[in-house]
Amino acid sequence: MSYNTINETNSGIFHKQEKYVDIFNVLLNKVTEQDCVKLIIDEINLGRGGWCVTVNLEILRLITSDLKIHKLIEKSTIRVADGITLVWASRFQGTPLPERVCGSDLIYSLTAAISKSDKSIFLLGGNEGTAIRVANLLRKKYPGLDVAGTLCPPLGFEHELSQRQNVINTILSANPDIVFVALGFPKAEYLIAELRDLFPSIWWIGIGISFSYVCGDVKRPPKWARNLGFETLYRLIQEPRRLSKRYLFYGLRFAVVVLFDSWKKRFFGDFNIMKSQTENRADKKSI
Repeated sequence: MSYNTINETNSGIFHKQEKYVDIFNVLLNKVTEQDCVKLIIDEINLGRGGWCVTVNLEILRLITSDLKIHKLIEKSTIRVADGITLVWASRFQGTPLPERVCGSDLIYSLTAAISKSDKSIFLLGGNEGTAIRVANLLRKKYPGLDVAGTLCPPLGFEHELSQRQNVINTILSANPDIVFVALGFPKAEYLIAELRDLFPSIWWIGIGISFSYVCGDVKRPPKWARNLGFETLYRLIQEPRRLSKRYLFYGLRFAVVVLFDSWKKRFFGDFNIMKSQTENRADKKSI
């Protein structure tokens, strides 16, 4: 049983095999940031919603270690490589992705495109007060931008029916075209999966810590440092207590596994340990 299927949009972005790259049994769109923005804007103009997942190394680790999350992400419309390690892995295996497509960049490039139209965005999540600050900063940066609304649900809102209903009611009232969701992975993705059927014309994008980047509460490394793979170190220096275990214990080891697997795939074919384990778990459940 294979779990590397992918959701096709009417635009046919995944129709042909050359449109995506398989990194550790997760399919990623072979697109540039500009391609991604154009796809989303074109789909919005056609009245079709969707779901973009920005996959970095940590998200890839969570997807491939949990079958439930793996199957959840398969429902997304488009998946892009947010992490430079994934771009390196694609080159190691001889199927290069054109570039990183970061959620922290899409919040600017997509917003810039939206500001030139009659469409709107909604900012959901982040630390208390950040969504409003981001809305003000983006309006100033992109005159004419329509920010339909903002909402920062309280901690643990996903476990309370009344709080989830408040999210639904607020988005229903705002009627945006794009919702940027800054709730972290996989909380954002579980919420998006729940809401997208209720709002089929909206595009949903999980963007992690991006609100804090836009506000300047967390400093983002310069582009040259991100392209050289120093983003992890940069963030680790800023938040050592919160991130040391994730980056040094889990992330470093997983990066080595992914890169080695990609190198091996280039010379010995398409097989990896995680894929075998995932399919074995699925087969056992089906018996």
